[in-house]
Amino acid sequence: MPLNIKQKKAIRKLLHFRSPRLTRTLEKLHPADIADLFQELNDREIPELIHALAQTGMAGQTLDELPEGILKNVLELIDDNLLVLIVNRLEPDSAVDFLQLLDEERQQRIVQQLPAPVRKRFQKLLSYEEDTAGALMTPDVFALPVDSTAQDAIDRIREAGDKLEAIFYLYVVDHERKLVGVVSLRQLILASPDTQLQDLMSLHPVSANVHDDQEHVSALVAKYDFLSIPVVDDQGVLVGVITVDDVIDVLEEEATEDFYHMAGLNDQERVFTPVMESVKMRIGWVLLNLVTASVAAAVVGVFEHKIAEAAVLATFMPLVAGMGGNSGSQTLAILVRGIALGELAFSKVWQTVLKKAAIGLILGLIAGGIAAILAYILHSNPWIGLVLFLAMAINMAFGALIGAIVPILLRALKKDPALGSGILVTALTDSVGYLVLFGISWMMWGRIVGH
Repeated sequence: MPLNIKQKKAIRKLLHFRSPRLTRTLEKLHPADIADLFQELNDREIPELIHALAQTGMAGQTLDELPEGILKNVLELIDDNLLVLIVNRLEPDSAVDFLQLLDEERQQRIVQQLPAPVRKRFQKLLSYEEDTAGALMTPDVFALPVDSTAQDAIDRIREAGDKLEAIFYLYVVDHERKLVGVVSLRQLILASPDTQLQDLMSLHPVSANVHDDQEHVSALVAKYDFLSIPVVDDQGVLVGVITVDDVIDVLEEEATEDFYHMAGLNDQERVFTPVMESVKMRIGWVLLNLVTASVAAAVVGVFEHKIAEAAVLATFMPLVAGMGGNSGSQTLAILVRGIALGELAFSKVWQTVLKKAAIGLILGLIAGGIAAILAYILHSNPWIGLVLFLAMAINMAFGALIGAIVPILLRALKKDPALGSGILVTALTDSVGYLVLFGISWMMWGRIVGH
């Protein structure tokens, strides 16, 4: 249960007086609830709390619950000796996440202070590129030789106890430790004790390569509804496992990244990011937005004299641009999600693009028709209604078209499909919307102004 205001005040009071009651209080709380407290503590209180958590053995679990931005700042407040103790107690995958947040010099310093077997394992994990299966996995994977029996497997599971992460599946390997099969715990329990694992296992299990992108791994887990997925090296040797809790973190991270990129934000920015850091992260996109908005302003400037003669047209500018932008943003969101989840078959790219443009056109005709009727009621001029109808239909179709093309082009260029797409789509639909509105008006100018 989340900490209430009274509990938070009590813990801060115990911190202030360095009371021995603090550890007993913390032991009764869940690490996730303790983690909520960090945002309210100052730089003196945070190290005190971590020292107390280390005495209870909960420091690593609690820090693992912190958002990356807060965790990075907290790690800077912990001395090396305490950090070595915490990292040494963590699961390897979580420990690597901690180490990757440190600058290279401190990272090496911490790793060198770890016991030799642990140090060797961490160095191997840190050698994998960030955001790959190798960096995400834990090397503590439970596996048995192919010639084992069901009873052998059960005995080994009992012996392992709590030393390994949750065991969801039993992976079967050959004498070279190459992954050859997988057995579910249900199959294992229901089998007679002397049954050979090779008679129980499913052949050719789905696995991830150590170099696979974490987004690909999460897609595999989602597709097959796995609770964990084995990780193999280039020779097919079983080297680790990725569990569903890590995949959930990846999905959250990737969703956040796509959402931020579509809005033109740096995916490292959070609500607690310092002011000047946020300014540095945003300034590039702000300047790009300024340039693209200037293009739309230039289009309006070309028709400035026409607007002066028929000011009524200016009242429809936000309507045409806004509806086009909305059509583009909706299509963009669908395409970015489809690409991320592997739903878009690239053999049908143009079919998808044309389909989305058709949807935009139909919606544009409907919305444009309603807007035209309202324009006629307000201004008693059918030509103004016709201009609005055509402009809205064309711009909404264009918005859907560009909303589909931009992420596909970015993907073809090996870029994140969401990268700045929202800004590009908005800029293009604004510019084209104004151009279409005033271009059609210019062709019907005499009827619109009444001469």
